[in-house]
Amino acid sequence: MRFTAVVLLASCLALPAPTLVGWLTQDASAQTVQVAETAKKGKSTPKKGSPKEGGIANLPLKERIGIQLDLAFTGHYNGLINGEPSERTTAAIKSFQKSTGARDTGALAQPERAQLAANSKAVQERVGWALVEDKVTGGQLGLPIKQVPNVARAGSGTRWSSAQGQVQIETFRIRGPGTTLADVAERQRAEPPNRKLDVNFTRDDFFILSGLQGLKKFYVRAQIRDNEVRGVTILYDQATEGIMDPVTVVMSSAFAPFSGTGLTDLMGPTRRKVEYGTGIVISADGHVLTDRSLVEGCNVIQAAGLGDATLLAEDHKSGLALLRVFGVSGLAPAGLVHEGARASELTLVGIADPLLQAGGRAVTGASARLDGNGLQPSPQLGFAGAAALDAQGRFFGIVTLKAPSMAGTGPLPPANVVPVDSVRRFLEAQHIMPATGRAGIDAAKASVVRVMCVRR
Repeated sequence: MRFTAVVLLASCLALPAPTLVGWLTQDASAQTVQVAETAKKGKSTPKKGSPKEGGIANLPLKERIGIQLDLAFTGHYNGLINGEPSERTTAAIKSFQKSTGARDTGALAQPERAQLAANSKAVQERVGWALVEDKVTGGQLGLPIKQVPNVARAGSGTRWSSAQGQVQIETFRIRGPGTTLADVAERQRAEPPNRKLDVNFTRDDFFILSGLQGLKKFYVRAQIRDNEVRGVTILYDQATEGIMDPVTVVMSSAFAPFSGTGLTDLMGPTRRKVEYGTGIVISADGHVLTDRSLVEGCNVIQAAGLGDATLLAEDHKSGLALLRVFGVSGLAPAGLVHEGARASELTLVGIADPLLQAGGRAVTGASARLDGNGLQPSPQLGFAGAAALDAQGRFFGIVTLKAPSMAGTGPLPPANVVPVDSVRRFLEAQHIMPATGRAGIDAAKASVVRVMCVRR
């Protein structure tokens, strides 16, 4: 029942305590079987009261999950984010439709779906939503990075916090012989002593606690596997609940303390048939560097404005891929030989996914910082293969994005940077001499192109 812990958490914050307790005491084993079968088959049988013809019951599983995620981000949905058709999901769709002045049919027309995705994306950008690998505990969680920009080691995990501590998110890990979930839950109930529980729910392999801690809302979720307990605590001022309540609902579904326990595991890996990223021109006669994961499984690769591209080489360790566009000349290559480029505050130069960016091929910049958890916040889709420049405009490296599990919905995938030294070694192995080029954002913008991958 390991996935039950993840999906149950999505409802915990927004439901009143009596409703929550009654719902949580349903047969958890039956719930697990239902979710597992949904993931396996990619479909489900609508329950009584579920949307019928034209509702989400007729959509693929991944799209149903995407709709629930977007509805949760916009504050209209607080139920299980598992793609199951339900009265709660239909009610959330109707609530969203009413908020836009549309007729509340419970079935999203295409323009309404696009509007919901846009509204969700705006919330994600406002809070800086990103998926983060917690290297201390080994888990993965979604974070509103702009709300919690400060990161530090804390106890047995990692703490993310706002400047004055209004919002705090902390992971923890407890392991060793004799470790029991019951003992950890008891300690969490008792510490600190000013906790007042509204929800106190424990199963064989996970527990959920929530309520008030002084003047703050708190939420704890933990799971055990092989004598090890991993968990997360979310603590925030009641004054921030307008922002944090809906975000916490999504955080709870995104939290994966162990492999195979997250929402992305339910959905399974999937790639878009047409995917967009960024490439960096490194020679005047058509060599282009990009993110290897972007061109994985492509039947056709194109560099916008230049033509079809051939995959010459790829390196799984660094995450780089080398493309070549034949029959071109006089391109403006990036300068990859700058010494002394420094990390921390970076400017990313790339081309956003055209489905997310009005203006088509426009090259844009984005600010980010590099820490132990990768790039924060993760750049938007389309920035796989983008150039990363330091504060002096020197080339620092190439952005790599973990392949997104869904197109245009849900958390942005984790991102990192392949440093310039690794880039040089990769090129040397392919017997390519990097161009000297110029430093600065304008030079970087002149050297990037959109890369398009087409899969059958």
